[in-house]
Amino acid sequence: MKNRIIWLTVSLLIIGSMLLSACGSQSSASNQQYLTINFEQEPTWVRNFNPFSASPLGSTLTAIYEPMMIYNKATDQLVPWLATGYTWSSDNTTLTFTLRKNVKWSDGQPFTAQDVIYTFNLLKGNSALIGVGNTSAYLTSYIDSFSAPDDYTVQFKFKTVYTLALYDLADQFIVPEHIWKDVSDPLTWTNDNPVGTGPFTQVTKFDTQIYVLEKNPYYWQPGKPAYKGIRYPVFADNDSSNLALVNGELDWAGNFIQNIDTTFVAKNPTDFHYYFIGGNMVMLYINPSIKPFDNPDVRKAVSMGIDRKMIVQTAEYNYITPADATGIGDVQSAWKDPTVVASGTWTNYDPTTANQMLDAAGLKRGSDGTRLDQNGKPMEYTLIVPSGWTDWISAAQIISQDMTALGIKVDVQTPEQDTWTDSVSKGQFQWALDTGDYGPTPYNFYLGQMSQLTVQPVGQSTNDNFDRYASADADKVLAEFGQTSDVSLQKQYASQLETIFVKEAPALPLFPGVDWYEYSTARFTGFPSKDNPYAPGEPWPGGPYNTALIVLTTITPK
Repeated sequence: MKNRIIWLTVSLLIIGSMLLSACGSQSSASNQQYLTINFEQEPTWVRNFNPFSASPLGSTLTAIYEPMMIYNKATDQLVPWLATGYTWSSDNTTLTFTLRKNVKWSDGQPFTAQDVIYTFNLLKGNSALIGVGNTSAYLTSYIDSFSAPDDYTVQFKFKTVYTLALYDLADQFIVPEHIWKDVSDPLTWTNDNPVGTGPFTQVTKFDTQIYVLEKNPYYWQPGKPAYKGIRYPVFADNDSSNLALVNGELDWAGNFIQNIDTTFVAKNPTDFHYYFIGGNMVMLYINPSIKPFDNPDVRKAVSMGIDRKMIVQTAEYNYITPADATGIGDVQSAWKDPTVVASGTWTNYDPTTANQMLDAAGLKRGSDGTRLDQNGKPMEYTLIVPSGWTDWISAAQIISQDMTALGIKVDVQTPEQDTWTDSVSKGQFQWALDTGDYGPTPYNFYLGQMSQLTVQPVGQSTNDNFDRYASADADKVLAEFGQTSDVSLQKQYASQLETIFVKEAPALPLFPGVDWYEYSTARFTGFPSKDNPYAPGEPWPGGPYNTALIVLTTITPK
C-alpha cells in the first residue's frame, strides 16, 4: 500500500508538472494570449461560481461579475463601471445611479436597471446570502426602498441620511435576473456555467487541477480585454505557487514570499516585480461567547501576551509594522487620534502584566501550570488558520507559543481554506485568524467589528463581525458618522470609535495585512507598479472592492 501511495504521489507530481508546463511556458503567440494567475491555495478546484456563497472560486468576483462602481483605494476614487456616475439629492436621502447603456450579459441579453433591482431584492430577501461589505444590513436598516425609474436609472431612498452606504451599494456585484430568477436556492447553487458582464466569463476548461476562463464575447469595453483568456492552475500551498512564480510559470500572483528581493526579484530582475501596500487588518478573533472571553480584560490580557514584533519579524519579514490597539492600519494613519493610540497599551507585549490581569480575573493555574476557566476546566483552545497560508500559520504558531507563558494552551489547526472560511464566517470557532473590513474611512472597519448591524446568528455566514460582537455605544457613533460627509466631523467620530474599540477590545489586531502582489512582465505589460500605482495590484477582491477588474482590463500581452 505504501508503494502505491508513493507511486500515486509521483504520478500526481508529474501530471502537475505537465499541467504547469502547458499553462506556464507560453512560448508561442497563441499561449501568450492566456494570463496565468494564482492567488488562492487549494488542493483541488471545486466548481462553484456562485458569488453569493461563502467560498466561490476567486475568479467569480474578479473576472465574471461586476459592480456599478469600484472604490480604488490607490487613487481614493470611485471608478465608474456598470454605472457611469451617481448623484445625491439635496437632503442626501436619495441616491441615484446612472447605468451604462449598451452593456450585455455574456449570453447576449441586455443588462438593465432591472438586474440591479433584482440583485438588491435578492439580498434584502435572504440575509444568508453573502453580498459586498454591509450591503444587506444597509438594505434592511437604512434604506426605505429602491427602484428603477427607467432601464438606466436606479434610485435608493433612505429612511435616514447614511452617506457611507454609497461605497458598498456601488461596489455590489450584479447578477442577471433572467438567469437567477429560476434558481430555487441561490445560496447552494454552484452556478457551473456563469453568465456575467465581466471581461472573462466563458468556462472553456475545468478539472480539479486547472480551469480556464475565456473572453466574454459581449464585453462592453471596446477592445478589452486585450488577450484571450485566463488560466488558473491549482496549488495546494504558498511554497508550490511561489516555485511556479520563480520558474516563470505565473504572470500574476498574490502570495506571501519570504525575502522577496532575494528569492524572487533577483532571479529575473528585468521581468520579476512586486508592489506591496497595506491592506485589511489581520485580527485574532477570540469567540466572546466562550467564557471567560466575554470579559474584555481577559481579551486584553491575551493581547498583551502576544509578541507582535516577533510575528512581524518572523512571519511577515518586516514587510509591515505591528498593529496598535485602534485596529487602524498605517494606510489610514490620517484618521488615527494619537491620544487614543497612546492609551491602547494592550497591544504592547507585556506577559508579566498579562499574567497579573488573568490572576485578577480569577483564572488560577492548575497543578500542571495550565489556567482553569470559571468552571474549573483547563483553558485549552483551538486556533484555526487556512492550510497553505504559511505566514499566517507562522504567526499562529508564535501566538500559541506566547500563550504558554500565560498558562493557556492553544492548538493551531490548518483546515483547507474552504473549511476555514465556512467555520469563521458562521462563527463556529474558538480562536481564528482573519481580517477586518476595509473602506475609504475607518467606518467600515468598526462597523464590521462591533455593530449590531453586522451581527448574524451563529451558523449563518457573514463577511465580517465574525465574533458576533455588538456595542451600543459604537452603534450610536456609527449612526452619526454615517449622516455627515464633513471630513472634520467624520474624524471626530472616528476618534470616538477608536476610544470605544480600545476600551472594549472586541477583537485583537495583530498587523496590517499586506496586499500581496507579484507580477512578471515577460509576457504581459501594464501592471500597476510603484511608478504607476493606478490601482492596488492584488489579484483578489480586496477590502472587498474589486480593483482586480481594473487591472485585468488594463494589462496587455507583449
